[in-house]
Amino acid sequence: MDEVVVYRQRRGIEAVLLLLAIAVAVGGYFLIHLDIDAELPTEWPAAVVVLTTLALVAHLVIRWRIPYADPIILPCVMLLNGLGLAMIHRLDLGGNERMHSAELQLGWTAVAVAVFCAVIFALREIRTLNRFWMLLFIFGMVLLLLPLVPGLGVEKNGSQIWIRLNLGFGAYSFQPAELAKIVLTIAFAAYLAGTREALVAAGRKIMGVELPRLRDFAPLLLMWLASLAVLVFQKDLGTSLLFFGLFVVMLFVSTERLLYPILGAALFAGGAYAGFLLFTHVQTRVLAWLDPFADYDRNYQIITAQFGMAWGGSIGTGWGLGRPNLTPLAKTDFIAAAFGEELGVAGLSAIIMVYAIIVARGIRAALGSNDSFGKLLASGLSFVFAIQVFTIIAGVTRLLPLTGLTTPFMSQGGSSLVANWATVALLLIVTHHARRPQTAKPRDPVVNLASDETIELKAAA
Repeated sequence: MDEVVVYRQRRGIEAVLLLLAIAVAVGGYFLIHLDIDAELPTEWPAAVVVLTTLALVAHLVIRWRIPYADPIILPCVMLLNGLGLAMIHRLDLGGNERMHSAELQLGWTAVAVAVFCAVIFALREIRTLNRFWMLLFIFGMVLLLLPLVPGLGVEKNGSQIWIRLNLGFGAYSFQPAELAKIVLTIAFAAYLAGTREALVAAGRKIMGVELPRLRDFAPLLLMWLASLAVLVFQKDLGTSLLFFGLFVVMLFVSTERLLYPILGAALFAGGAYAGFLLFTHVQTRVLAWLDPFADYDRNYQIITAQFGMAWGGSIGTGWGLGRPNLTPLAKTDFIAAAFGEELGVAGLSAIIMVYAIIVARGIRAALGSNDSFGKLLASGLSFVFAIQVFTIIAGVTRLLPLTGLTTPFMSQGGSSLVANWATVALLLIVTHHARRPQTAKPRDPVVNLASDETIELKAAA
């Protein structure tokens, strides 16, 4: 009789947590208006209905298509998305004129949830992507370097990580790196799952250290060169660190050799230092990080963000009672600083912990996966969230130089929001395969061929 390992689906827990997440996000939305206008907005029923409907649709799709998916990830994502909408709305109210960025972001949330559902419907069996890793790798590298194409790439806020498309109904800008991180994560996972044994094989031993063979070391060098191209020509440390760090971490997860992250860190540090010596814009970013007050006009953004978080202190000024609009680009690059001002260190730390929960659940799925491709894919997707949140929060708090990355699910921006929801869909599919019931078939009975042959001979005689 087959032995069946049964895991509970926990969809009821997911539904309860979704209601809690929506309640927290809507509570922030209400507090903003109560603190600023002393009354609720007239359009609040429509906003609540739309956000609740989107959460319900995502929940029902998971319940139908991948019922054993992790029950914690979607509520965490909906909480972050809802808080981001509330803060963008708060920044709209604090401007000199009435903006509609929150309404636009809510529309992008609907598009993102639609993409989320489409990915779950199209890729219920995640291993189908394993066959096309070479095409995905080429496509991802093209997307990553696409902003360098003359006439297509545009520079915004000092970084050339955007491309502009002139469509029939107007121009549209987006960051191809947001899509590239998903495509390259899949390609890395498929490549490393198929070449693990070759990568583990040791090459020459130098000074007691076993170095990899040159042909196995080539992909690491290729990703290093690509990351340097992003750092030097696109002027973006965050994207460069994200993609090179992603590959190195997945390489370490696949081979379990500590040598690869050590070599990767040395290569990236050496390339970054060479870029600092050779290129003026890299020096400008580093000097703005080390001493922003040396040039108040140039570094006004980071300076006002520091003052805002200092004003917020431990528990913040309260929703709608701070002045986060003084910081330029507070809705995109510096939305973490806005939360730090109005919710304080405690509120910003709680938000970081929600991201940590998503990463932890993804790593748990990687540990529970029986498929090497799914294990590597879950690890890579989890690390994407971890490094993205780390670099943006570190940039806002001056732990690292400023980067062009956005805060996942919270910053204003359509391409980032859609890509992050698609990433969550892939992660949930992996968790479904890791948690669904696994049937262990009993061993076939051992047949004594000698006795059978003896019986047959006797019968023939």
